[in-house]
Amino acid sequence: MNQDTLHRYLFDNADVRGELAQLSDSYRQIVNTHDYPERLKVLLGELLAATSLLTATLKFEGDISVQLQGQGGPVSLAVINGNNRQELRGVARWQGEIAADTPLEQLFGQGYMVITLTPTEGERYQGVVALDKPSIAECLESYFAQSEQLPTGIWLFADGEHAAGMLLQVLPSEQSENTEFEHLTQLTATIKAEELFSLPATEVLHRLYHQEQVRLFDPVSVSFKCTCSRERSAAAIRTLAKEEIDAIIQEKGLVEMGCEYCNSHYRFDAIDIEAIFANAQAPDTPQ
Repeated sequence: MNQDTLHRYLFDNADVRGELAQLSDSYRQIVNTHDYPERLKVLLGELLAATSLLTATLKFEGDISVQLQGQGGPVSLAVINGNNRQELRGVARWQGEIAADTPLEQLFGQGYMVITLTPTEGERYQGVVALDKPSIAECLESYFAQSEQLPTGIWLFADGEHAAGMLLQVLPSEQSENTEFEHLTQLTATIKAEELFSLPATEVLHRLYHQEQVRLFDPVSVSFKCTCSRERSAAAIRTLAKEEIDAIIQEKGLVEMGCEYCNSHYRFDAIDIEAIFANAQAPDTPQ
């Protein structure tokens, strides 16, 4: 059983589509980069599953960012970034101790969710919804109700090792009967975390919808991928004043840049710095 997959499915007798995400390796690669409290591991897992589900709704090539931000709580930021290839990464920032049963609203204080879609071609879109519901899933349902006005049901689960989620949505081009969507929502709401964590998607769907006609499409692989690199770090250094970088070299002997997402560290000594700024000043030459 591949534990890092996203499945899409349709109901032949209802104008409703569904998605099912099951994540394991990609989830652990995100939460194991920092010494997160258990509550934050669960939060990031739910956010990871949610972003995978949202990414599957994209009709373009590009990036997606789902951020939870707040003031007044122990967590200031939790974010998952991804793209249409289901390559995801994430990080959270927090202070102090966090109890495992801390409610979502108390984690962020005055919080909100920001969903940013950045197509490779076309205009950037950003939607904002308050973190005023008990769960990420309910906040996302509010987002869909406001931004797309499509009846949407979302279920999210995480335990520190596994993350999973399901999404049901009325097809935008159809006028589906509310009773169809409500019936399928009631069936989906019976899903248990341990079923999503341990069973193949085909068995999950059979258990939920064995009296429905479900058309399941080929799965899509989901993976952790960080976009940091030594070259990007060098490019960031190049944007700073050389005098500022020289002062750091004189004081510490090197410049070190770290990536919050994957915890990689890139070190540049005096020779590296000279080469970075020399390349910035060199004229372009034909390749």
